[in-house]
Amino acid sequence: MELHLKVLGIILVLLSLLHLVFPRYFDLKKELSPVSLIVRQMFYVHTFFIALMVMLMGLLCLFAANELTTTALGKRIAFGLGIFWSMRLIFQFFVYSPTLWKGKRFETFVHVLFAILWSYLTIVFVAIAAS
Repeated sequence: MELHLKVLGIILVLLSLLHLVFPRYFDLKKELSPVSLIVRQMFYVHTFFIALMVMLMGLLCLFAANELTTTALGKRIAFGLGIFWSMRLIFQFFVYSPTLWKGKRFETFVHVLFAILWSYLTIVFVAIAAS
């Protein structure tokens, strides 16, 4: 299970760094220009903190895999992370509109890829918590 945590750690660190290109890729300056300053700043702040938390989860998986898998506290943390990622998986299907990806090759690929990733994260963390 520690190997899975190391793999997930690398993936999560990379995912957090991917947030650095979001503003340019999604042209957030243009997309957010019609909204109020508070909404725009909240969006940027929340995006930063999501990226930070994903980075910290990745570092936790990379540098505390043994503790996550062998201690009571580690298993409780894994359980919480399992809940977090299972909720993200649910949101993938029931919050994002299918019109964002259906019929679009790249977007469908990304949708499926992230559904697999959220599933993998959920399974690993729940399995650790249950062991």
